[in-house]
Amino acid sequence: MKRYFYFIAFVSILIISSCKNGPGPGGQASITGKVHTVGNWNSTCTLYTDSSSGFTPFYAPDYDVYLIYGEDPSYGDRVKTAPDGTYQFNYLRKGKYTVYVYSNDCLAASGKTSVSTTVEITDKKQAVQLSDLRINK
Repeated sequence: MKRYFYFIAFVSILIISSCKNGPGPGGQASITGKVHTVGNWNSTCTLYTDSSSGFTPFYAPDYDVYLIYGEDPSYGDRVKTAPDGTYQFNYLRKGKYTVYVYSNDCLAASGKTSVSTTVEITDKKQAVQLSDLRINK
């Protein structure tokens, strides 16, 4: 009976130690940034990017921001930006992440293109501040 207990304990330790958590939720790290609108398409597919054309750049409120964990084929989390264009993904583990948003693109077949940035979290309590994701509306 004692040998059986030691065998079960050994197998349990082996299984637990072989598990490695990759990127994703469950940690203490975070990724923060802002979505900045730098251009505006009009109905004739002309992109306006400055105040002389009547457009003023602004931080995009209530905008979808997506997060891909590691090499996953699709996003694992999505948040909306705050009124000042800020977004934050919390409770992340160490690993590689891709943050992306969609930007309007009158010249693309789908009418949208993705704007993304990749970051690696290397410390379990790391707070990553990304540069602005620049989009067109």
